[in-house]
Amino acid sequence: MDVFVQVLTTCETKGQAEKIAEALVDRKMAGCVQIVGPITSIYRWKGQIEKAQEWLCLIKTRAKLYVEVEKIIIQNHTYETPEIISTPITAGSIEYLQWLKNEVRTTE
Repeated sequence: MDVFVQVLTTCETKGQAEKIAEALVDRKMAGCVQIVGPITSIYRWKGQIEKAQEWLCLIKTRAKLYVEVEKIIIQNHTYETPEIISTPITAGSIEYLQWLKNEVRTTE
């Protein structure tokens, strides 16, 4: 059975988000990456409250590809500790999930 996830990551610039998205889609590691932004993130980093403008990537992929997706994100990211979170896709339209299945490769 195919299990899909949505992986989230935030980037410092729109260009960096697009670079990650293109790398994943080109390698068929993601069927779709939506880039949302700019967004405002407020967080604690090294003991200080920080506020940053970021771009959010919503990456649709197979659960079995998560480790490879994470590696590509890290290779193309500028943050010391990038946010990379995976959540399961528990339901979706049959047509969309079939499209995703066709667009995302299986594991190597």
